[in-house]
Amino acid sequence: MKLKITKYKKSTNGKYKVYLEDGRELSLYEETILKFELLLKKEVTDIPKINEYNLEWDVYYVALKSIKSRFKSVHDTREFLVKKEYPIELIDKAIDRLVKQGYLNDDSFTKGFINSQIVTTSNGPYKIRRELSDKGISSKIIDDNIDVFDDNLQIERINKLASKMLRSNRTRGGSVLRKKITTDLVNMGYDAELIYKVLTNFSFNDTKEIAEREYNKLYKKYSKKYEGEELNYRIKQAMYQKGLIYEEE
Repeated sequence: MKLKITKYKKSTNGKYKVYLEDGRELSLYEETILKFELLLKKEVTDIPKINEYNLEWDVYYVALKSIKSRFKSVHDTREFLVKKEYPIELIDKAIDRLVKQGYLNDDSFTKGFINSQIVTTSNGPYKIRRELSDKGISSKIIDDNIDVFDDNLQIERINKLASKMLRSNRTRGGSVLRKKITTDLVNMGYDAELIYKVLTNFSFNDTKEIAEREYNKLYKKYSKKYEGEELNYRIKQAMYQKGLIYEEE
């Protein structure tokens, strides 16, 4: 069935409104108009086929817009398109086209991601590695790029973070505090051996003020329920769990 085109009108997102003689409107990309020679023929003969081809470009341009707003890995881009429920074969076509054009490049993405993490977060290399893996980046690409976060940088960051943790500490001391800082740094993605090496230069024993403050807080709490030896036992037990020792003068 042939339908005459009565008017063209430029729309948004690189599309054109194509008005048909029966009152219908088609929203088409320029690539679709050129493919089916609609400007030349000024008529349409197979609307389903036109729409199918146009959808292919819709997947491509939606993906491209997403990448330009926030650089993505191939995996993340694929997941983004899958969530929009596009046909898998069209997603594959769009991904292939974007990779060939250089808009999608997992190596470049990985470099940028690592540098951004170093500059804007406190994450260590192991956490960065895990996050890249979650984004579908291969181990080889990660290995080729993660070395920028070398041991010297790790030691510098561990020193800075541990110092900050010590200054902000208000409730712990001794081995408990050391263990807490070690665990936090490991969870942030730093190497356990380097953490141990750096923390040997820190003192965790100067906790008199913290111990006194915690003792007074615990005394106020437990004296409402206990007294005498039971009170002393409860306080000492709680202090021990925090790695603190306090003896009244």
